[in-house]
Amino acid sequence: MEAILKFNLPEEQPEFDNAVGGWKWSLAFWELDQHLRSQIKYNDKLTEEQYNTTQEIRDKLWDILKEKNLSFD
Repeated sequence: MEAILKFNLPEEQPEFDNAVGGWKWSLAFWELDQHLRSQIKYNDKLTEEQYNTTQEIRDKLWDILKEKNLSFD
């Protein structure tokens, strides 16, 4: 199977950049998830409120990924 994406450059440069640079978005969100996970798991200086907020943000990140049918795999 083969897939070919065509862009009319330079008019569609932003769309092209998003298509070929999508892995950067994935990496950025993975790094954010890992940071949040680390804070939840290892930062014993978080208050209960900070812990809960951090967990809520991480849960929301995963909800958004699921809604968009995305994963880090």
